Amino acid sequence: MLTSTAYLKRYLLALALFTSLAWSQPKRKIIIDQDAAGPAGTDQQSILLLIQSPDTEVLGITVVTGDQWLKAEVAHTLRTLELIGRTDIPVVAGAEYPLVRRKEETELAEQQYGTYAWHGAWTPRLYHPPDELGDMPEGKPTTKPSDEDAAHFLIRLVHKYPDEITIYAGGPMTNLALAISIDPGFAAMAKEIVFMGASLAPQTKDPEFINTPRREFNLWFDPEAAHIVLHAPWKKIVGTTVDISVKTQFTTALINQIKAGDSAAARYVGKYARLHGEYNYLWDELAASAWLDPSVITKKETRYMDVDLNRGPNYGNTLTWSDHDKPKIDVKPVEIQVDLNTDKFYKMFVDLLKADTPNQH
Repeated sequence: MLTSTAYLKRYLLALALFTSLAWSQPKRKIIIDQDAAGPAGTDQQSILLLIQSPDTEVLGITVVTGDQWLKAEVAHTLRTLELIGRTDIPVVAGAEYPLVRRKEETELAEQQYGTYAWHGAWTPRLYHPPDELGDMPEGKPTTKPSDEDAAHFLIRLVHKYPDEITIYAGGPMTNLALAISIDPGFAAMAKEIVFMGASLAPQTKDPEFINTPRREFNLWFDPEAAHIVLHAPWKKIVGTTVDISVKTQFTTALINQIKAGDSAAARYVGKYARLHGEYNYLWDELAASAWLDPSVITKKETRYMDVDLNRGPNYGNTLTWSDHDKPKIDVKPVEIQVDLNTDKFYKMFVDLLKADTPNQH
């Protein structure tokens, strides 16, 4: 018969073993491919969420022109990492231009088919040359990006960690399309891809989508790249579309909750986050959070997806089908998120940004 002391020893031994196993669980590897506009905003805030999670190992941030020009985005990302003490994470510059689309012909298309609500780096009221950084209120970085290019970095890492890496795509898919073109086995070597993009039939009064509900910037800006990526042999594709993104709202109340925190990430967001007009969605933050904790999503469905490449009024628009009506060509299933627990998402968003930044590896 065991004495109470023996029982206690067994209990403590079991507890130590459980704790050891819990701490030894490998972190989830991820590469963030992002059009990393800044400071703050949906692009940088999604990067912060993925870094702030104690369960992730961010192997690198590959940057692509989208919401801003490449050089500005790289600078904002480097500065963000400096401010939160995570300069160990490599920042890798990628494509400065889409594969085919160009600013000048896009402007000509507007004359024929009507104006576009958001041009990203080409937006007239915000435009500056690609080799200029524009405003950097957070200060210019002193650290430098990697000497490697994004496509080769992506390829090298998925070969180093086959079947382990999630690719998080928060912007146009140019870097990923280039990686696939260089190494057709790239997509199959990754664990999965999760992306923010595409638009089906969003329920919103936002003028960006009322007349063009199938136009979404990330796919629209580089349609050919999105087409290549959506046809690649990924093991799993998960999409956060406009339809679910517009069910979120970034508010002054959320900013104030984050400001109450004392982490470097909270101070950064509290200082530089801004609301713009009436519609402030947590686009990329939702995509990141849903990957970190899938229980945030309460409803999902499968669609087969492509992009319209016909050079007319619908160039770059999202195309989707159900299983029974999909085309005969090789389209891939995409797990589309349909609804979410907003309270749980907002709490997770605030808590992660207020948490202490994980130590460097």
